[in-house]
Amino acid sequence: MTVRVAMWSGPRNISTAMMRAWENRPDTVVVDEPLYAAYLAATGIDHPGRDEVIASQPTDWHEVVRSLNAPVEAEVHYAKHMTHHLLPGMDLDWVPAFRNVLLVRDPVEVVASYVRSRESCEPEDIGLLQQARLLEVLPSDTPVVDAGDFLRDPEGHLRWLCDWLAIDFTERMLTWPAGPRDSDGVWAPHWYAAVEASTGFEPWRARSVELDDHDAAVAEACRPAYDLLHARRLRL
Repeated sequence: MTVRVAMWSGPRNISTAMMRAWENRPDTVVVDEPLYAAYLAATGIDHPGRDEVIASQPTDWHEVVRSLNAPVEAEVHYAKHMTHHLLPGMDLDWVPAFRNVLLVRDPVEVVASYVRSRESCEPEDIGLLQQARLLEVLPSDTPVVDAGDFLRDPEGHLRWLCDWLAIDFTERMLTWPAGPRDSDGVWAPHWYAAVEASTGFEPWRARSVELDDHDAAVAEACRPAYDLLHARRLRL
């Protein structure tokens, strides 16, 4: 049977690098943000490449869920999800059927990175509020991986996740060829420059972050959700 992994992250995390690591496994296929078009169609939000994204994916989230459960010729099916694509009122009964992992990052760092690519953001844009909502439907032992912890020890975290999934770890998850992938979403040219230049996980380093009053307020609004998730994080 195929192991179906759902990795739930907010934007401007290490989610695309994480997808690279899993795609570099010979037994794994990946899908990039399958709910993105449904999110854009439902909200009317104007993201870069909006029309191209909507044309590239189903806009009915029910159809997306069916596709995520469709047979694949791979031992592992890995879905990179953005949690802000989960709309208010969306039924989450389908989520626990997958092997779910929550990938979190300090909201100050997320907001600082986000506003370098877009003019502004609001608390609902960075995914932490929706990750806290997911806790309501997921088992209490669902792994929560903090990006800062992960980058200090990628191999240790990936080995733990592979053990949890009952699959073999391979060192191919630690490095990958630079460049784009056919599996990347059509939005990649706007967001993926750094990961396309990468060949592995960037070492963790402390960052000096300055936010204006609005962006600082956004990060602070997400702080309680992050603290809740961070308290449950995987500790190796």
